[in-house]
Amino acid sequence: MASSTIPYGKQQITEDDIQAVVASLQSDFLTQGPMVNEFEEAFARYVGARYAVAVANGTAALHLSTMALNVKPGQRVITSPITFAASANCVLYCGGDVDFADIDPKTYCLDLNRVEDLLKKNPKKYSGIIPVDYAGHPIQADAFRALADRYGLWIIEDACHAPGASFLDAQKTVQRSGNGKYSELSIFSFHPVKHIASGEGGMITTNDQKLYQRMQKLRTHGITKDPAQMARNDGGWFMEMQELGYNYRIPDMLCALGNSQLKRAEANFKRRQEIAKRYDHELKDLPVVLPYTAPDSVHAFHLYVIQTAQRRELYDFLKTKNIYAQVHYIPVHQHPYYVERYGKQQFELSDAFYNQCLSIPMYHSMSDEEQTRVVGSLKEFFAR
Repeated sequence: MASSTIPYGKQQITEDDIQAVVASLQSDFLTQGPMVNEFEEAFARYVGARYAVAVANGTAALHLSTMALNVKPGQRVITSPITFAASANCVLYCGGDVDFADIDPKTYCLDLNRVEDLLKKNPKKYSGIIPVDYAGHPIQADAFRALADRYGLWIIEDACHAPGASFLDAQKTVQRSGNGKYSELSIFSFHPVKHIASGEGGMITTNDQKLYQRMQKLRTHGITKDPAQMARNDGGWFMEMQELGYNYRIPDMLCALGNSQLKRAEANFKRRQEIAKRYDHELKDLPVVLPYTAPDSVHAFHLYVIQTAQRRELYDFLKTKNIYAQVHYIPVHQHPYYVERYGKQQFELSDAFYNQCLSIPMYHSMSDEEQTRVVGSLKEFFAR
């Protein structure tokens, strides 16, 4: 009898989730209703930010963030090559350009020193930085803030992998990823493989009231119904389109699902830590590089990424066992669109990391038996 499939990641839907969605479907609102605001407020509390704006997906969150920070043609932004393409695409959507800086060889996040090298060469060339909490490892956001302040730059923290992650800042204070302490804006995703799944969906967090209010307009075509913000008011029906925005709204039913999932976020986070700890122990003697967590940091483990020179062979072998690993990510600068736009570029550490990285199964509903299968298959492969 064939063994069941183990994916690299998947959602967990409970009866509470189902009932939350059903209640939303039976309410008076399918979109722009009270569940959106409830989810926003709960998520802001969870990460420790003042404000949150729920949107259609993580890419929409990135796009609205670059719009809100006034990215325009002629401006350049620095980000990591090791990320999903949307982290860079959002700048191009606004007519700007992207320069990449290489990754830290341990955390695989954007390397602060290499960002500084770019800034020293061209102190007035850049407008902002989009660092990524890769795989769930938090960036040292206070250090990025200090660098950005020296050069007059904004920061968008791409925290899609890192709800619940944290680090100690220079004052030895615990800071949660996306809390807005050291970045103008932070973004999250609720794609099914993420910690909190709503099918599709994204969130922008900030401590800046003006940015918060602007993004509320931008996600709804640039329209406001707030009399205090309108140039004129013809009556209770009146609304004003004040700038060119998008329809990036998220339905109430997805917010109901996200809010239900958020209630289990801490328990699910703890389970991911347990899975990662077991992998660390079981795989430590294999000829692979295991994930690193910087001192005073708490890794969210959206992904558990190993490195091996036999990546293709291992990927194919696991597939024969109905275990589906994945690669995160093809470096953005290697995609044909970016090669055509910027020419062939090389980033030694990012390119080397891509050639060996493999995300093995990691999801909070993973059973001990499933993990035993994964571990056993990895040991079998390297014993051959």
